[in-house]
Amino acid sequence: MKVTNFLAAFIGGAAVGAALGLLFAPEKGTDTRARIAEIIRKRGVKLTNSELEALVDDIADELQPAEA
Repeated sequence: MKVTNFLAAFIGGAAVGAALGLLFAPEKGTDTRARIAEIIRKRGVKLTNSELEALVDDIADELQPAEA
């Protein structure tokens, strides 16, 4: 059971790391979000399109600087 938890955490961390790298790349936001979604799918994360879009939006929102 611990190995499964470790693998899930590792895959999740890798997906978030890839998303962070892409979000800081100098591309249009829509292109970046599409690339994040593609990477998440390639890593075997099974989500519906709406769930995947919500995840990508959440990641992007977390990375936006807070407005004063």
